Parts: sequence; C-alpha cells; structure tokens
Amino acid sequence: MPRYVIERNIPGAGKMSEAELRSVSKQSNGIIAELGKGLTWVESFVTDDKIYCIYDSPSAELIEVHAKCLGVPASSIAEVRTMISPKTGQG
Repeated sequence: MPRYVIERNIPGAGKMSEAELRSVSKQSNGIIAELGKGLTWVESFVTDDKIYCIYDSPSAELIEVHAKCLGVPASSIAEVRTMISPKTGQG
C-alpha cells in the first residue's frame, strides 16, 4: 500500500486544545470508516501553523476525498518513495 505525507496549512494549529484535536481526530476516523477503501491514518505531527499527516492509501485522490469530507485542507500530498533513518548510514 502506498504511503503519503500530507501537509495541511492550518493557521494556529499548534494552539488547538486537546479537546479540539480529539474532535477533529474523531471526525477523521469516522470519515475513514465511511469511505472504507483501504485508507489508513498512521499519525500526524502538529506544528505552529501546519499539520503533517502520514497516511497509507491506494491513491492520492482518496486522501483528497477524505480532506474534502473533513473540511480540512490537504495543501500538499506527496507519495513516500523510500524511508531512511540514522541506521541507513551505518552500513
């Protein structure tokens, strides 16, 4: 299954309360369940004005559908081609 990094431009994202983040997460989970097409939310990283999400999905288009249903922008969607870590440089 392809993996994607989604950049969401959300001014003030880093100031969202735990309750707000929980509510958005719950909505996202519900939409993913409704779509039922292999879309999996892996994790997200919240910064001051952006949220970076990692999704497994059969297509970028399905991620766009999810974003539209959620009402949260998917400003950039990029397919992960490979992963590296500090261990990559060890041999």
